[in-house]
Amino acid sequence: MMQNFQGMARRLVDKLAAEGISDKRVLQVIETTPRHLFMPESLAHKAYENTALPIGSGQTISQPLMVASMTQLLTQHHCKRVLEIGTGSGYQTAVLAQLVEQVFSVERIAELQYHAKRRLKKLDLHNISMRHGDGWQGWASKAPFDGIIVTAAASDIPTALMQQLADGGVLIIPVGTTQQRLYVIRRFGDDFEQKQLADVKFVPLVPGALL
Repeated sequence: MMQNFQGMARRLVDKLAAEGISDKRVLQVIETTPRHLFMPESLAHKAYENTALPIGSGQTISQPLMVASMTQLLTQHHCKRVLEIGTGSGYQTAVLAQLVEQVFSVERIAELQYHAKRRLKKLDLHNISMRHGDGWQGWASKAPFDGIIVTAAASDIPTALMQQLADGGVLIIPVGTTQQRLYVIRRFGDDFEQKQLADVKFVPLVPGALL
């Protein structure tokens, strides 16, 4: 990471710790993952601010606090195989890949997936499988997953994703249209336990896939 970005990344991590991110491994990965490479060069100077930024195709790179919070929820459940819905820029994918054994990531916009794949390869992260497809459907052939993380807001909780959870697995998903809340859903056999966390703001989880 370039020298001037290192100081910015350290200051960002200090802010995240002050906001309640306590997992030292998550903080370390956020500090060392070059967020400025996951956005247009014209916005790189804002890369280590705690804010969401546009990445094209009507999509955004999530606020670092949200990335850290959702990642910490997964690490608390010791997830090894994680499904990510919404690869986007690939930043959340890169963070996860350094903390879990295997990441499976689905993106509906082919152009975004192409650029994300190139960035992840450049960072030498090879425990990632990527698929161009409809996030609402998950990735049934690779299920079950210990953890599923959704980086766009669904109007309701997709049944397909709940069914692809392993027993004891956890689904982290923003739900809602005009008002969104972050849900944490755990599977216990055929039963699902739901908890609502904070109000959040994500782009909508749109069905289908775009070439």
